[in-house]
Amino acid sequence: MEKVNIGIIGVGRIGRLHARNLKYQIPGSKVLAVADIFEKSARETASQLEISIAEKDYRVLLENKDINAVVICSSTDTHAQIISEAAQAGKHIFCEKPIALDIDKIDQSITAVENAGVKLQVGFNRRFDPSFKKAKELVAKGTIGTPHLVRITSRDPEPPPISYVKVSGGIFLDMMIHDFDMARYLLDQEVVELMAVGSCLVDPAIGEAGDIDTAIVTLKYENGAWGTIDNSRKAVYGYDQRIEIFGSEGCVMVGNPTPTEVIINGAENTKTDKPLYFFTERYQEAYLAEMKEFIKCIQQDIKPSVGGFDGKISVQMGYAAKESLIKGSFVKIGK
Repeated sequence: MEKVNIGIIGVGRIGRLHARNLKYQIPGSKVLAVADIFEKSARETASQLEISIAEKDYRVLLENKDINAVVICSSTDTHAQIISEAAQAGKHIFCEKPIALDIDKIDQSITAVENAGVKLQVGFNRRFDPSFKKAKELVAKGTIGTPHLVRITSRDPEPPPISYVKVSGGIFLDMMIHDFDMARYLLDQEVVELMAVGSCLVDPAIGEAGDIDTAIVTLKYENGAWGTIDNSRKAVYGYDQRIEIFGSEGCVMVGNPTPTEVIINGAENTKTDKPLYFFTERYQEAYLAEMKEFIKCIQQDIKPSVGGFDGKISVQMGYAAKESLIKGSFVKIGK
């Protein structure tokens, strides 16, 4: 089976992570080129990973006939345009979330992909976490009966820079967007309406930037089940990522992985390792698995399990949460 030749657009933290995975851990792929508006970053990454082509302008990658697919890891405001241009160039596309913060631009991107007949996979990496995936499979098999309640906890170890907060779209479109996707994924059910509450408890500067840093969202599923998501921008003990699905015949839970499984029992207390500190550590396996799926989908002509529709719905849920926070009431999704 022929290797898939990849061009990576944007080589910040996540772009370099994908580049390393594709280069060293996925035999079916070959990274031919990288591009970044900061040309120095592109050249440094290319040098470190022995990639032959480094460019400032991503369009050079789209014009390269040897490149079969692109991995888009640039800033959010560039995603939609690059997706459309890549589709027109006949490239298969992996794009980090969100596709865009504007629903019309998301629709335009999806249409471009459909018209070109190329594949689009959106980077909701948590679907590929082995524990979360197993929990979903157990629910689908009926192990816990009919699902009644879903609880999702997502708390970062530190808030992002204020400069990032100002352009991120806010906590619902930046941070909780992963949890919105996870809520749909775990039950394979759509959320029909939601209600959001929140405040600024971590850093006053986040509030001054027009955002909140602490939030709870209640979800109502189409089958009558309920869910809750809680987010905080700062958990002093590490990266806190947990789920629980409660059903008529039982409950499945996924806790936080730790660096080791060592437990120390003493006269005064019991000690274990704190959770892994950051998302690149917590979801190392998931990032690798999602990219393996992308390459497999291209090689075997399979539709990616998480695509443009999923990217759109998660953004619609984010806007519904923002509207609910203002109104203080439930808001229907996509209305």
